[in-house]
Amino acid sequence: SNEEAGEGEVLLSNQPRKREPSFLRALLTTFGPYFLIGSFYKLIQDLLSFVNPQLLSILIQFVSNRSAPAWWGFLVAGLMFGCSIIQTLILHQHFQYVFVTGIRLRAGITGVIYRKALVITNSAKRSSTLGEIVNLMSVDAQRFTDLVNFLNMLWSAPMQIILAIYFLWQNLGPSVLAGVALMILLIPLNGAIAMKTRAFQVEQMGYKDSRIKLMSEILSGIKVLKLYAWELSFSQMIEKIRQGELQVLRKMAFLNAVSTFTWFSAPFLVSLITFAVYVSVDDKNILDAQKAFVSLSLFNILKFPLNALPQVISILTQTSVSLKRIQHFLNHEELDPQRLEMRIGFFSAHASQLTLDSWFSLLPTSLNLQVPKGSLVAIVGPVGCGKTSLISALLGEMEKLEGKVAVKGSVAYVPQQAWIQNATLQDNVLFGQPMDQKRYQGILEACALLTDLDVLPGGDQTEIGEKGINLSGGQRQRVSLARAVYSDADIFLLDDPLSAVDSHVAKHIFDHVIGPGGVLGGKTRILVTHGVSFLSQADLIIVLGDGRVSEAGSFSALLQQEGAFAEFLRNYVPDDDNFQEEDSATGISLYTNAICLRIPLSLVSYGLLSHLLLTAMEKGCLGQGEDHCGRLLEISAFLALQVKLSVFWAYAKAVGLCISVTVCFLYTCQSAAAIGANIWLSDWTNEPVINGTQSNTSLRLGVYAALGILQGIFVMMSSFTLAIGGIQAARTLHNNLLANKMHSPQFFYDTTPSGRILNRFSKDIYVIDEVIPPTILMLLGTFFNSASTLVVIMSSTPLFVVVILPLAGLYIFVQRFYAATSRQLKRLESVSRSPIYSHFSETVTGASVIRAYRRSQDFMAISDAKVDANQKSCYPNIISNRWLGIRVEFVGNCVVFFAALFAVIGRQSLNPGLVGLSVSYALQVTLSLNWMVRMASDLENNIVAVERVREYSETKTEAPWVIEGSRPPPDWPHQGEVEFVNYSVRYREGLELVLKNLSLRVKGGEKVGIVGRTGAGKSSMTLCLFRILEAAQGEILIDGVNIASIGLHDLRSMLTIIPQDPVLFSGTLRMNLDPFGKYSDEEMWQALELSSLHKFVGSQPQGLDFECSEGGENLSVGQRQLVCLARALLRKSRILVLDEATAAIDLETDGLIQATIRSQFEGCTVLTIAHRLNTIMDYTRVLVLDKGTIAEFDSPTNLIMARGIFYGMAKDAGLA
Repeated sequence: SNEEAGEGEVLLSNQPRKREPSFLRALLTTFGPYFLIGSFYKLIQDLLSFVNPQLLSILIQFVSNRSAPAWWGFLVAGLMFGCSIIQTLILHQHFQYVFVTGIRLRAGITGVIYRKALVITNSAKRSSTLGEIVNLMSVDAQRFTDLVNFLNMLWSAPMQIILAIYFLWQNLGPSVLAGVALMILLIPLNGAIAMKTRAFQVEQMGYKDSRIKLMSEILSGIKVLKLYAWELSFSQMIEKIRQGELQVLRKMAFLNAVSTFTWFSAPFLVSLITFAVYVSVDDKNILDAQKAFVSLSLFNILKFPLNALPQVISILTQTSVSLKRIQHFLNHEELDPQRLEMRIGFFSAHASQLTLDSWFSLLPTSLNLQVPKGSLVAIVGPVGCGKTSLISALLGEMEKLEGKVAVKGSVAYVPQQAWIQNATLQDNVLFGQPMDQKRYQGILEACALLTDLDVLPGGDQTEIGEKGINLSGGQRQRVSLARAVYSDADIFLLDDPLSAVDSHVAKHIFDHVIGPGGVLGGKTRILVTHGVSFLSQADLIIVLGDGRVSEAGSFSALLQQEGAFAEFLRNYVPDDDNFQEEDSATGISLYTNAICLRIPLSLVSYGLLSHLLLTAMEKGCLGQGEDHCGRLLEISAFLALQVKLSVFWAYAKAVGLCISVTVCFLYTCQSAAAIGANIWLSDWTNEPVINGTQSNTSLRLGVYAALGILQGIFVMMSSFTLAIGGIQAARTLHNNLLANKMHSPQFFYDTTPSGRILNRFSKDIYVIDEVIPPTILMLLGTFFNSASTLVVIMSSTPLFVVVILPLAGLYIFVQRFYAATSRQLKRLESVSRSPIYSHFSETVTGASVIRAYRRSQDFMAISDAKVDANQKSCYPNIISNRWLGIRVEFVGNCVVFFAALFAVIGRQSLNPGLVGLSVSYALQVTLSLNWMVRMASDLENNIVAVERVREYSETKTEAPWVIEGSRPPPDWPHQGEVEFVNYSVRYREGLELVLKNLSLRVKGGEKVGIVGRTGAGKSSMTLCLFRILEAAQGEILIDGVNIASIGLHDLRSMLTIIPQDPVLFSGTLRMNLDPFGKYSDEEMWQALELSSLHKFVGSQPQGLDFECSEGGENLSVGQRQLVCLARALLRKSRILVLDEATAAIDLETDGLIQATIRSQFEGCTVLTIAHRLNTIMDYTRVLVLDKGTIAEFDSPTNLIMARGIFYGMAKDAGLA
């Protein structure tokens, strides 16, 4: 197809010199040949479509000529039927080829994007957010599939137009040119509209991208939004973007109404002008039935290619945008496969100069480093000095400026923030290695995971949610470590794996895994750490400072050098003698974060059938109902088979009932006008000819014109009204969804994968915005079109009533059968589609881990398998469409046959005008009937989006944000006294209590440390204060106010928390500190000063408007933590909760934070969930929790005297 090649050349001609690899050329060579077979069928079908108008002309002659033999008429009717049937069969062969090309294309593009995502560099990844990359796979790949279906129109439309004009010329002579001239004039108009629409579409894509990006950040940081009571500010941001989006949609609707008008009136205007010119040129030109109706049926053939052409061009332009987006992505820098040398011996980084990003300061500036085989190297240094960057360099993730990095043997990598897959715990540990039961158990034991397995509902078969949502931070880190140990590599790169676990666990892990006596004894280990306690056991210690090695050597050597390291130790080690004694060398232990969500989810039974179906789909085999007690996510239920009428009703209400009624009324008027015009024409053609001319031609023309133009005006009005209604509905539905999601309780987010919620905001809202309104428009159009056809045929040949019932019966049967099948297939298709994208986004986040373990191939295979599963439900969908097409067109062909047959039978009583009218109408009914079924089923399938959005707009919400009647006084809480009165709480209905009958009182201004084993309920206590978890019984009083009696925002905005995982949102630093714009710049700088970030922020050219990237990726974890501290300092409330806020911070920064909290929050009540006891040794009291109850509660000194649990912990930490 030349057009295609031409289009390709245009796209590529911008850079004639350097031939970029062309994605288009690759697509053409891969999928071209198969596609051309389909094009061949299309050619034959196009030629056949011109046979019927010729037969119609013979039929009209036959009716006019009373003396012709009857068999002649029956033969013509039979031929018409036969020709239509052959046309139908060939057309569907063509469609089959085209659609199969389409799904192959999509699979191919998805695969290539997936493979690319595994090899792009980090800087390339930064230039497009996760949402945009996933969009390439979902939206842009789909565009290609849509284009392929229309692509043949590029050559077929011009061909049909030329043939139609040729036959018209034979019929009406040169007056056809007038009509053709009008058509040619309309093309630029349509083109202009298409261009404008496309510009709007690009603009709208921009809005959509940014809305979904923001939404996905909101969903991933929802807990933080709730703790800070920031939901309002973020939902306003979303609403603002949405406002812009709807504005663009409204403009598009105007354009669409205009284009519908030209689209609809074009064929009519063309025939009107042609007839007018024809009768006016010469009085002897007589418009008889044969000329008029054969011309009309040819004009009807013209209608389709003329409309399709601009449409194809606009789809082409959209696809070219997608093509450029994909091409841009595929041209991103890739990690150089030679970036690492695999070498024998040890591994060394020779003077490698590495950068994180072209716009980052050179992080490790120049490093020379050699690590002998089998040694344990510890890397220490302050926050942001490039420890993580060094590890990335060894993995080959950094861009190398010069020098070389060589690594011998296989690598295992434990990132600072554990990356957990949405799979069972066992799969996460094995990570594709074969199962070796004995080793596996040993490793779980060494990584201290056995106790956790007892708590998890399904043991190691527990399904872990996205991003490891149902594991605590410490558990995630240990799973990540176990995965590394199990991989049995030669070199282990451990990026601060001990920061997230309790002190005794850290000691256990060091002794059993990392240390000299551990499982990894003889391997090469590089350990980034903030813990001083284990350094004495390292073979080599490297001290980094500002991207350089400031010192290196063994522990004792460094101590004697009296350098930075010795200084560093003096500050952080209780007393020096410990170092010499091996056994108490625990020193200060490391920090942790451990929220433990205990989530035993029994699978909610949605009927055995759908359960088995879904389990089979997810596991690839039928599961036995019982052993899924650990499945985390409630599987999306197959909704009731029949889309309920209530959904249509809900949509109609969202549109506005008044508008809905108006639209139907306008359509009725329009059909009436159309029938009127054609009956008038038929009447005109029967007017007797006197002296070779017809009388009062001008009156005939005038009325014909008036009726036609009226019809066009009705069409325009109805399409405009409908568009306005559609936008109204889109606004209402999105607002309800957003409002509900902002009010959903936290457990909703813990059990629902964010991808599923995001899908509602992207896919479903898109359908409501842009798919449903045009579908309804087409449905109404085709329905009224078909109805008017039947009315016309019945009025001209009343006998037709006899066959209407059987045909209608057949039609309705086919439609119901198809709709039911197609809807289920579509659902299967969408259920199998989500895993592709969630697996993809998981891969993009964990790309460095996947590469480190060299598992890219396996992940590609997994992705391909998921795509295949999706294709399995796409293909039957296509076939079912072919099945439908052939049957519906058969019904249409029967209508043609019977209209012709009854015209032959009743030719004594009929005039040629009526025969022409009824058969030419019948000839176009096939198309209408076909589209009507499709549109009805499409609407039924797409209206599901309304149902899905409604389902998520009506989930249970948390307590109101503000309760007007009972707002606390403005200066509340002034004392900061917290009291728990026999308080119990559980995570969700039907689960165990996490805290059991707590009663305690914290006086205002006290500093209380909360300690206890992982899962003792420490984090739950803080969640209760903020009412993220609502009480099962009992109450919490703050300054005597029962917190359950006031609004959530009133409560949460008065408390301050420094949460465990520091969450940042993409946007300016200013927005991250103060989304409501409450504070002045001075206050913010002061907060930054106190949180010792002012040096970093001051060095940025934008200052407070420094752009944080998605998830705060361009700050180190420590810096993010400091930003959270700055937020707390800005708030300055009476009660501060510290949830292990010092997890990923080195001791120096930690000291800063502790000092800041002591000085700045002096009069405030501070509750600290501590893991490193030295932070709380000087607190007023310490609360020891055990299994959700209070074990001990007293001052630290008294507790140590008491020799209870706390004493044991302090002894482990070398503090007692």
